[in-house]
Amino acid sequence: MDFNILFEFLHDLQNNNHKDWMDANRKQYHSVRNSFVKWLDQVDGKLTTIDPEYYPTPGKKGINRINNNLLFHPNKPVYKDHFGAGLDQRTKQGDFYIHIGLSECLIAGGYWKPDNKILNSIREAIDYDGEKLINILNKKSFKNVFGGLLPDEDKLKTAPKGYSSDHQHIDLLRHKTFAVIHPLNREDILKDDFMDRVLTVYKEMLPFRRYLNQAVTV
Repeated sequence: MDFNILFEFLHDLQNNNHKDWMDANRKQYHSVRNSFVKWLDQVDGKLTTIDPEYYPTPGKKGINRINNNLLFHPNKPVYKDHFGAGLDQRTKQGDFYIHIGLSECLIAGGYWKPDNKILNSIREAIDYDGEKLINILNKKSFKNVFGGLLPDEDKLKTAPKGYSSDHQHIDLLRHKTFAVIHPLNREDILKDDFMDRVLTVYKEMLPFRRYLNQAVTV
């Protein structure tokens, strides 16, 4: 797809962030959205071929709404400044997320502030074989792509309930978010090899996501 058109639409939308403008330009919105969905379908097809455990996720299923949820965030603008989608979407959490917007572009994956049941499962896995996760995080190529585990502002200052403060993996156990991000800029999106970059990031992230997904399903 022509991502220049996507960025131009988002720019116009943010300068006219209200329902009247969207209603008047709904045809343009659907054209951009449909192009993005078709591109997601291409990504989905390629991921199916490189990962035998990949959960097929058509673009129409993976794409997020462009409307902000004003019920829970009444101070936000009516519409988002980005298009986002989650692929490999067996569940909404733990998917492979692509975010293309004006203020931020990125590829991410993992669990962002999961509920207590999921968080406890991840901690149990770390307690059992946390060295596997550490080896994934410390891999040189992984660090080059993601930098490391996403910093957690809500990280516990003490040990979680049921774990001692001198646990060998206490630093990981204190996290409430287990996610990684590969930052992008607009120039990255517009390059001819952007699709290849998405696939490379997916493959590098795969052991990390598989470790977490196994933790929450076992």
